[in-house]
Amino acid sequence: MLKNVLILCTGNSCRSIMAEALINAKLGDCLFAQSSGVRASGSVNPNAKALLESRGLWRDEYHSKLIETVLDTAFDLVVTVCDHAHETCPMFPKAIKTIHVGFEDPSGKAEEEYAKTLDLIEATLLPIVKRELCE
Repeated sequence: MLKNVLILCTGNSCRSIMAEALINAKLGDCLFAQSSGVRASGSVNPNAKALLESRGLWRDEYHSKLIETVLDTAFDLVVTVCDHAHETCPMFPKAIKTIHVGFEDPSGKAEEEYAKTLDLIEATLLPIVKRELCE
């Protein structure tokens, strides 16, 4: 049975969506990732989406969603990827473990910053999630 991981950010438009896509693409044999935002923006950052599409990681079901839509889900791991979400993360009654692995927001910066963030998420976060849930 697949384990559930939630990637939590403030706006759920960039970093958390990129992490969700990477985890599902690279670790999908042992877990299922979802993302949400403590104050979801309601839209995916177009530069993040374009980058994920160009790398074959995008799925049509990825979208910015409010944290309330996932509060009742039983997560094996909740990961906050921005400091604000880490500080304001609500209690998940059904979450087994919560960790924080922060990444700088590339929103509003040059396109190459999105690729740097995506690569950093892959290099930093994926091994942690794999160690926590897949080994």
